[in-house]
Amino acid sequence: MKYLAALIAASLTSPALSQDIETPSDTREISPAKSDQVERVVVTSRAINLYRNGNSSTGKLSVDPLNSTQQITTINESLIRDQGARNAKDIYRNIAGVSQFSYAGVTARGFRQEEIFFDGLRGDPYVGFNVPQLFNIERVDFLKGPAGMLYGPGAPGGLFNYVTKKPTSEFDANARIIAGSHARFGGSAEINGAINDDQNARAGVFYEQQDTYRDNSDSEVFIFDSGYTYDLQGHLLTLQYTHYSQDLGANRLRGVPVDDSGNFLTDIDWNHNEASDFLNLRSDSVQLSLEGQLSDSISYDTRLRYIDNEQEQNYHEPRALIDSDGDGSIDLVGREFRDQLREQEQLSFGANFVYSGEWLGADHRTAFGIDLYKGKEDALLGAAAFQQDFVLRYLSGTSLESDIIPLTLTNPNYGITQPENYNVQFSPLSTTKQTRNGAYILNELAWEQFTFVAGLRYDQFEDETSSAIFDDSNVSFRVGGIYKINANISLYGQWADSYEPQSVSNQQIEAGGPFEPTTGDIIEGGVNAELFDETTLLRLAVYQITRQNLLQSTGEDPEGDGIDNVAPVGEVTSDGFEVEVITDITPNWILSVAYGYNDARITADNGGGGISNSVGDRFANAPQNQFGFWTRYQIPEWDLAFAFGGNYVDDQLSLSGQKVKSYFIADASITWEVDNYNVLFRIDNLFDKEYAESGFIERTGHFPGNPRNGFVEFTYKW
Repeated sequence: MKYLAALIAASLTSPALSQDIETPSDTREISPAKSDQVERVVVTSRAINLYRNGNSSTGKLSVDPLNSTQQITTINESLIRDQGARNAKDIYRNIAGVSQFSYAGVTARGFRQEEIFFDGLRGDPYVGFNVPQLFNIERVDFLKGPAGMLYGPGAPGGLFNYVTKKPTSEFDANARIIAGSHARFGGSAEINGAINDDQNARAGVFYEQQDTYRDNSDSEVFIFDSGYTYDLQGHLLTLQYTHYSQDLGANRLRGVPVDDSGNFLTDIDWNHNEASDFLNLRSDSVQLSLEGQLSDSISYDTRLRYIDNEQEQNYHEPRALIDSDGDGSIDLVGREFRDQLREQEQLSFGANFVYSGEWLGADHRTAFGIDLYKGKEDALLGAAAFQQDFVLRYLSGTSLESDIIPLTLTNPNYGITQPENYNVQFSPLSTTKQTRNGAYILNELAWEQFTFVAGLRYDQFEDETSSAIFDDSNVSFRVGGIYKINANISLYGQWADSYEPQSVSNQQIEAGGPFEPTTGDIIEGGVNAELFDETTLLRLAVYQITRQNLLQSTGEDPEGDGIDNVAPVGEVTSDGFEVEVITDITPNWILSVAYGYNDARITADNGGGGISNSVGDRFANAPQNQFGFWTRYQIPEWDLAFAFGGNYVDDQLSLSGQKVKSYFIADASITWEVDNYNVLFRIDNLFDKEYAESGFIERTGHFPGNPRNGFVEFTYKW
């Protein structure tokens, strides 16, 4: 296996450039020739200690990979910096079984997954169409498979938990400047350290602006992050405040129209939005946590977070693909104008306790706790509707200023339409309230070779709109076990379930409701191993996930109320296999590989298809094969590090059944580091591949991936 990994890496990296990895302070080696001044890039510890974060508590009980009954992939700060990652989309390739869906959403083990957690709490400072930034993130944990017993309602493919940076007593400060393609420019600064023996603080600021390759669009991001800790004689109090600001011009960005074979009908820089369109986000997050020991055998952590955010957007939504001259080719896109304001308040609380002791000759741990969540969204939604006669007037040269002018696919006619004259019709202010409350208990017994884990959770949930209200409860379970072949190799298995409440609109009597939640369950087995003197971390998993009670339209309206009924008669089965490897090939050569095979297919329907987000027997945006790798080679005597990475995603189907072509993209970087200085040069999409990340519906097209682009980042550390 070791030699196979080396052979694969050699074939992938022979001409490769790359990017540096920031190693922990205790893993650096001082050059004998410059021992008084130079802190080398040389890694003397193993890759397993650089790209693996050690124990993770995202599964409620802190475990290392060899002692886990479920797969948790960790993207730590070293890997985030090594890959020059700025937002969540930049790290998905490192997780087997995860690929891009839309905006911040992913496909995980065959299923669409959009909800994310921060520090183990439900509640997202970003709103739907804004992608999470990584500036204030210490690591990202992806817990694979259903997590209903641990976190309540959620998709069965997995769950993202973003762990934020906290103050520490060790002094650390840095400043960065970045410049790159598409007029990219920005910088950041952070400072962290002790105020006195009992108190620590950190503060950071991030700013970056750039145009994008899509017509009219640009981005301006600002983050201010701060934290304070106070050691109350063994009980650690932490207070955090973060402000997020994103101004995205000519957003929200949909895709580019394609034919049924997945070929773009125009250049990928085409944008359905006018230059005056925008998507702006303002978000504030305040978090208070207290953790420590109640006794020698009981530890605890509690967190309370409040989020207040506002998202305002004006955009032109594609509504119709038009063949204006009847030649069989689409040449115009009819559009609808939308003016939307969404304001959210989210309050989350979690309290977790862990008891440690001995029972039945085993190390015994019990985790138990509660989590409470309340969310409220006020939405003011306005639209000026596209009308077919607008097209006729436009084509005949008699269009009115109030018309929403269709946009040509080639040589787009931006600036002709006049949004200030649109007849925007606003719906009444709508308020949506969401309550999610749960309590759980998880028990672990660990003998020398065997570990047994079992847990239960009880949830109550309520959804309320101005026209409907629905509440219900659910019980979730999880059972798992480990058999250790030896100290470095373990076999594991788990059986667990999840649930997701149906949309509150579908719970109305007019739609045939109410309905039981959509459910999912998993049977999984695998191997976790640290091999070759602990220089290689190997993780294998085989699983089957079944998702039931998907709603489908019946095409019938027995009540005669004008709303077709739906029925919970859908089922999708996802069978998969995953491999993740992190290895030292040599002391200066590291390789990370993530491969996932997934076959997600409809296994039950109403006889005529119609499961939302699927077409035929293949589930939408669920590639059968996904492969990502990252390798870095260092030349210590030159103070240089070279890295090369790639991401392959297999063919997919869009939500409308159009083909999304497979693609492979490669990235490369070079890092030079000497004294306190670090210079990173990175190129993304090295071979300038034109591709679609994923597909949506036919009228909005496929989401194109970024063309080749690069940046240079200069860092100074104190």
